[in-house]
Amino acid sequence: MDVCLSSEQQPGHLNEGPSTPDGWLEAKEEGVLHEDGTGGSPGESNKIEPSLQSLQKFVPTDYASYTQEHYLFAGKKIVIQESIESYGAVVWPGATALCQYLEEHTEELNLQDAKILEIGAGPGLVSIVASILGAQVTATDLPDVLGNLQYNLLKNTLKCTAHLPEVKELVWGEGLEQNFPKSSFYYDYVLASDVVYHHYFLDKLLTTMVYLCQPGTVLLWANKFRFSTDYEFLDKFKQVFDTTLLAEFPEASVKLFKGTLRWD
Repeated sequence: MDVCLSSEQQPGHLNEGPSTPDGWLEAKEEGVLHEDGTGGSPGESNKIEPSLQSLQKFVPTDYASYTQEHYLFAGKKIVIQESIESYGAVVWPGATALCQYLEEHTEELNLQDAKILEIGAGPGLVSIVASILGAQVTATDLPDVLGNLQYNLLKNTLKCTAHLPEVKELVWGEGLEQNFPKSSFYYDYVLASDVVYHHYFLDKLLTTMVYLCQPGTVLLWANKFRFSTDYEFLDKFKQVFDTTLLAEFPEASVKLFKGTLRWD
């Protein structure tokens, strides 16, 4: 079983308890990061690969505490830094369900070298798994989430993936053409998990989903259905996407849908 982590993060317990990202922050401020994501002496800073620069431009939010949560997908032990102080710093049930599906259908989905964008990547588990499975991944979320997202991607994908995932800001419904021009950006898959819950941006979320999908793009959306508004969103989703229910996870109340944009 492969381990894509520094020795200090090797899984021992299911939950290692609270920690802070201060060590990472200090290393970054000094311009020092090993290829495994750990800090080193200033004299070693020239070992940073230029291709990693896009993964080193965001700083994790300074929450009071973080926990290290362990996952196992695609034969890899994955450690995710999470915090209950933010919805965007927690792995939700839809994410683990989507990871399971990607793992079990890798060849069918032809993920090797596939171009993937994840909406609302949160702490990054889905993007990490997709990267391990060979995809070229762009992980997106709100500005305050990107630091921890980047931290987790860096810790879990270096030396383990053919393509290093990219981190980009994406505010639903805003600056889409400016930040993701269709002439330059095409995705084989758009992934989303537990992005539908009790918030006021569901229309902007759907607008974003539609915008990012071009002919040939497949949207995979996994969600725990909690509220009537979740089903109302599903109805709107079906109006613009040809929709197939791919899997259900009854123990978690999660449904996984495949959507392709209607062009008629």
